[in-house]
Amino acid sequence: MVAGSGSPTASTEENHRRRYPTVILVTGANGQLASLILAELDARGVPAIGASRTPTGSRRRLDFDDPASLDLTGVTTLVLVSAGYAEDDRVVARHRAVLDAAVRDGVHHVIYTSLTTAGDHLAFAPAHRATERMIRDSGLAWTVLRNGLYAELFGALLTWTPDGLESPFGDGILAAVTRADLAAAAAVVASTPAAHAGRVHDLVGTPVSAAGVAAHLGVEHRTIGLGEYRARLLDDGDLLAFQPPMLASIATGVRHGFLGGTGPDLERLLRRPPSDAMAVAAATALGQRPRCTTR
Repeated sequence: MVAGSGSPTASTEENHRRRYPTVILVTGANGQLASLILAELDARGVPAIGASRTPTGSRRRLDFDDPASLDLTGVTTLVLVSAGYAEDDRVVARHRAVLDAAVRDGVHHVIYTSLTTAGDHLAFAPAHRATERMIRDSGLAWTVLRNGLYAELFGALLTWTPDGLESPFGDGILAAVTRADLAAAAAVVASTPAAHAGRVHDLVGTPVSAAGVAAHLGVEHRTIGLGEYRARLLDDGDLLAFQPPMLASIATGVRHGFLGGTGPDLERLLRRPPSDAMAVAAATALGQRPRCTTR
């Protein structure tokens, strides 16, 4: 639950309210994207509160599955980082609970990290689009950040063999974007939310391909069939039930050219070119290389 009025957390938040008319809260603060957003805001000198299910330090406890913890009193701008690590019905229910709390507690503006427009066919798109609809219907001021797929994810989905890399992506292109760039874009919007009210920013990055990553690393790339890829996913005991169809849909989308389109929104927000997604994807893939395949 939110700390009481005598706690260091409450004192810190009260100081924020006195000094700054806008109080920003970022959900999922222990996650990779949210932690980067908080770091970006801090680097810009913009105070923000991090919240998570298992908070540390001065962060708030905010558990989407625990209604008693959903206290957004004093928050003016809510950065809702998608709670997408679950089945769609549970994700949508979590988002609905947070939005209901935001309306109840007087939040002014919600910024939601959604999925790129080109991803409408992906298996996890419905939860994002349902959340966008709920946000529009909430009566709150809103901004939707339609994030492209991560360069880090693309690199992680490439598999090492003794001969190089293999993947189900074929010759397909992904307009990949780094988490750091998405965090920077979110920080820009959270810093000046009124300037982005009622807007949808489609935040895709620069083109990457499996063959391009392999060439960057000086190895060969081999394409495997989508059926073989799906079978591997279904045999992977470390994946949760919702993950194989999600990952298979990414493979299909990239392979058949649905996720390669670029756009200007990211560069406009950052006021600089996007980071080198190919280099980031390659670095991620290289970090997964087993020692036994090193020649």
